[in-house]
Amino acid sequence: MTRTSGPTAVTDAGGTMAAVVQEHYGAGPEGVLLPARLARPGAGPGQVLVRVRASSVDRGTWHLMAGLPYAVRPVSGLRRPKLPNPGRNIAGVVESVGSGVTGFAPGDEVYGTAPAAFAEYAVARPDRIAPKPAGLTFEEAATLPVSALTALQAVRDKGRVREGQDVLITGASGGVGSFAVQLAHAAGARVTAVASTSKLEAVRALGADHVVDYTREDYLAGSRRYDVVIDIAGNSGLRRLCRALTPRGRLVITGGETDGRWLGGTDRQLRAQLLSPFSGRHLGTFIASEHADGLRDLTALVDRGALTPVVDRVYPLGDTATAVRDLLDGRVTGKLAITVPL
Repeated sequence: MTRTSGPTAVTDAGGTMAAVVQEHYGAGPEGVLLPARLARPGAGPGQVLVRVRASSVDRGTWHLMAGLPYAVRPVSGLRRPKLPNPGRNIAGVVESVGSGVTGFAPGDEVYGTAPAAFAEYAVARPDRIAPKPAGLTFEEAATLPVSALTALQAVRDKGRVREGQDVLITGASGGVGSFAVQLAHAAGARVTAVASTSKLEAVRALGADHVVDYTREDYLAGSRRYDVVIDIAGNSGLRRLCRALTPRGRLVITGGETDGRWLGGTDRQLRAQLLSPFSGRHLGTFIASEHADGLRDLTALVDRGALTPVVDRVYPLGDTATAVRDLLDGRVTGKLAITVPL
C-alpha cells in the first residue's frame, strides 16, 4: 500500500518511507494497522524531522487505534483517523530542523513524542523532544516518553509521594506501573505493588517492598491504610479506594478501563474529582502532559540509576499490530518496543 494523498497524507519531502498505516478505526489491530509506504515528511517552520530508530506501544495506542472511548474522536478524527497511524513515542536522530528551531541540529540523538511515530521519519515539536539518555538504547529510550511521563506526574506531581509514606500501586507490572514503582521507591516510600501471579517477582525487583497477587487476594480488604494510592489498572469503586486511604491520603487515578464506548472508565475519574472536596482526602486524576522539561527530568533519573526501562520484547516495525495484540492480551511485563531499521 502506498499513500501519497488523502486526509492523512504527509508532506512529500522527496521519496517515500516505511510506515504503519491505519485507514479506519478498529478494536483489534488485525487488519487495522498495516505496513505501507508513505511520502516522506519534511520539517516545516518550528519543526524537527527525526529519523526514527525506535518507538513503543502503550494503552493510548489502542485508544487512538480504536477511536474509543468516543470522547477521543474530536482529537483523533470523528469518522476516520486524522493521522496515518496511532504511534506517539519516538527515539531517533535529528535529520533536519525547520526555520526558527534552536537547540537541535542534524545528528543529535533525541527522544520524546510526535504524531504518527510508527514510521521511519516523524515530525516533532522542539518542546516535545529532548536529548536521549546516553546510557539507553534507542529501543529503551522509546519506551519512556508517554508511560514514564505519566508515572512521573502521578507519583511526584499528583501523588506528592515522599520519604516514609505508604504507597499502593495497582497495575504495577504494566508500562506506567513499572515506572511508578521505581519512582515511588526512589522517593523513599514503602511501596505495595499489585500484579498477577507470574509478574510478582519482576515487580519486586523494581523496588516494591510488598507485592499482592490480585488473582488470589483482595488488595483493598483488611485494615491497612495508604498515604497514596496510584490506581493505574484497577476498576475498584471509589468508596473502597477511599477506605484504603489515610484520613489525609491522596488517590491518583491514571487508568482503569471499562467496555463503555462513550466514557470507557473516565466516568470514575470524573466522579473522583467531584467527590474530592467532600471527602477530606484528595481524590483526583489528570491528563499527562508531554513536554521537554519532563523528559529532561526522566533523563536525570535514568542517569542516576533511579529509573530503568523494563523492555519485555522488541518488534520490527512491520509487526506493530502483533505488539498491540500482545499488549491487549496482557502478555507484557513492562514495555514493548518497536524497532525501525536503518
